[in-house]
Amino acid sequence: MEPGARYEGGGRCRFTVWAPKAETVEVKLGPGGRDAREARMEKAGRGYWTAVQEDVEPGALYSFVIDGSVVRPDPASHHQPSGMHGPSAVVDHDSFTWTDDGWEGIPLEEMVLYELHVGTFTPEGTFDAAAERLDEIKDLGVNTVEVMPVAQFPGTRNWGYDGAFPYAVQDSYGGPDGLKRLVDACHSRGMAVTLDVVYNHLGPEGNYLRDFGPYFTDHYRTPWGEAVNFDGPHSNEVREYFTGNALHWFGDYHVDALRLDAVHAIYDMSAKPFLKVLADRVREYSEKKGRKFYLVAEDDLNDARLVEPPGRNGLGLDGEWSDDFHHCLHTLLTGESDGYYADFGRVADLAKAMTEGHVLSGQYSEYRKRDHGSPSTSIPAGRFVVFGQNHDQVGNRALGERLTGLVSFESLKLGAAVVMLSPFVPLIFMGEEYGETNPFLYFVSHGDADLVEAVREGRKREFSSFHAEKTQPDPQSEETFGASVLGWEKRRSGRGAVLVEYYKELLRLRRGVPALATLDKETTGAAPLEGSRTLLLTRRSANSSAFAAFNFSDREVYLDTGPAGGPWRLALDSALPRWEGPGSIAPETTGEGGPLTVAPESVVLYLTEEQG
Repeated sequence: MEPGARYEGGGRCRFTVWAPKAETVEVKLGPGGRDAREARMEKAGRGYWTAVQEDVEPGALYSFVIDGSVVRPDPASHHQPSGMHGPSAVVDHDSFTWTDDGWEGIPLEEMVLYELHVGTFTPEGTFDAAAERLDEIKDLGVNTVEVMPVAQFPGTRNWGYDGAFPYAVQDSYGGPDGLKRLVDACHSRGMAVTLDVVYNHLGPEGNYLRDFGPYFTDHYRTPWGEAVNFDGPHSNEVREYFTGNALHWFGDYHVDALRLDAVHAIYDMSAKPFLKVLADRVREYSEKKGRKFYLVAEDDLNDARLVEPPGRNGLGLDGEWSDDFHHCLHTLLTGESDGYYADFGRVADLAKAMTEGHVLSGQYSEYRKRDHGSPSTSIPAGRFVVFGQNHDQVGNRALGERLTGLVSFESLKLGAAVVMLSPFVPLIFMGEEYGETNPFLYFVSHGDADLVEAVREGRKREFSSFHAEKTQPDPQSEETFGASVLGWEKRRSGRGAVLVEYYKELLRLRRGVPALATLDKETTGAAPLEGSRTLLLTRRSANSSAFAAFNFSDREVYLDTGPAGGPWRLALDSALPRWEGPGSIAPETTGEGGPLTVAPESVVLYLTEEQG
């Protein structure tokens, strides 16, 4: 049964809520006080209550009254115009005028993702302001916008992972119609949209679900408190709440894919786990709609079962973020080895990531002090999303430093090439493409002073193994938020403009060269030269070959034996003056096994002569 307020037209609205332990439930129409009118709801089985009301128009405010005394917003509210603690509002999803008829989506393996946080992407911090920047993002070669969570959160400043109304769109960003306009604008430009959703916990402030039913369980604990009840009594209805949420984004908002936050914190010991139920429901929905909708997981366990098909005892999700790939690249670029970076740092690790996906695939993890992960060799390359930066890896540093503040300009270009020339789905974190120097810090705007202090202390504890000697900016401060807003003007001049053109060239090559456009582990080879801190990458398709040498050292590398086959033509050298480099020392062409030299902290890319 679909929870929430569903407007049926003609002033008629159906209200449904799950409250299995309530004796009575009423829907209160209006903002409250003398003007409010209450209507008794009827039991509809399995703990659901429902009522159909006339003379209710879109935008009408309403709340639910439990057992005559507890007044709460709708747990499946689609809009909270007065914030977390105010009444919910009726939304007419059919009234929006879409222009994306005929939109067929983009296959996951063809996506180039651009992750953005609506609040800091522009000075205005709205969906409409973000839509005005889409042409510049598309011009890079990006075809998919990935939006960090937009579920209603406290105040106006938050990453989005403190949302307590999974169905509601943040009012300060522009509410439901604002998100629809952004999605429609993306589709009109041939760009897909991925939305980050959080099914492992709800934020502490404004979390009224406990007043309605057993949405949570004390059998398990997450880093954020009680776990969501996915396998205990009444868990069928809890599962329905979250699977319905996924279909809500696909149906009401035309979103193309969901990124599932931290699925390792979804605790479920049942024979048919929630994630499999979710994957099955989305698969059925895709078949019904005649096009594919995707589920991509963030997972800290390196559990290949997430994306293995059901026929191989997998859960059937479509893809996963590869943190291992990031950690390999980050340690090679920065030399950092604290926290979970302790398990990485060798060129051989990056070679394994390039050819398999998981680096920790069952062996001992020094950071975790136990074996970790599972083999991923059977997972197709097009199911891994890789990145050199993202909101977590930047924002979960004490000072929120981007790579721009940690490595040289040459290393920035080198890192970008590793991601874009990999056989995986690449992701760019907003501002990365021009070397944004503003940090991306952790920020909140909670209304509860005790909660604010708990957040401050929690951040200190959670990341004590990373740069503990540094003082973190106050998450509650407006200055912390303001410091994280992008400085778009930097992309238009100097090295910022150069880096933008460099990203464009990388993505042009990725699209245009069959060997690079084909995501296939079987035709990808990676050879680590540990002594010279160099990785040699080969990629092939039926009629195309590419060879890249990535030099992570601070000195030039001479390769007395170059790539087999050929002849080869130099297609990219990050050391060229065109890219503000120190100057190329690589030959323009090289023959069968011919030697070549690679400048410090740089990449060279060679293509077979037939690619022209």
